[in-house]
Amino acid sequence: MNKLILAATLLLAAAGVAHAEKADSSKPTQITFDQLDADDVKQIKTFTGNVVLTRGTLLMKSPKAVVTEDPEGYQYVVLTSGPGVQAIFRQKLDGAGDQWVEGKADRIEYDGKTELVKLFAKAQIKKLEGSKVASQVDGEFISYDSRKEFFAVKNTPGGEGKVGGGQSTMVIQPANKQPVPAAAPAPTTQPAAGK
Repeated sequence: MNKLILAATLLLAAAGVAHAEKADSSKPTQITFDQLDADDVKQIKTFTGNVVLTRGTLLMKSPKAVVTEDPEGYQYVVLTSGPGVQAIFRQKLDGAGDQWVEGKADRIEYDGKTELVKLFAKAQIKKLEGSKVASQVDGEFISYDSRKEFFAVKNTPGGEGKVGGGQSTMVIQPANKQPVPAAAPAPTTQPAAGK
């Protein structure tokens, strides 16, 4: 369990101080799909077939998505995978440079009110700097708070930590450091001529 907490802490440190794109929360949500079943009384919409949901820089894709809306207007999304296709999300991070976070899992739950993303079963999250992977964590369950840039990784698909439940993996790429200049070679002395 301590290894999982350490891994999540390291990933957070590797992520730096960037936060999810703040402007995304005020943007409209656009959804493309093949089919829709909508219950306006219960505020539940079920999208199937090549579902792509975008809101600002936030992008979510899956074979099926169920979107509910609470009385305050916040949206909650459950993305589910299909045969050979996982659900995915991607979002730009505020801050300097071209930084992104992206994830995939068999099921992804997104809470629009808290901007919390939960990835269930065969979960993976990557932090990208441009197209380069800066860090990556794989586990059975990952919770990602996009406002605080905080990750929690658990070793069961239900989100509980269980002794003997398996291990997660984390890879942190080395920081892009400036090369250290090579030391100048020591001068060599030549024997004096004619002696």
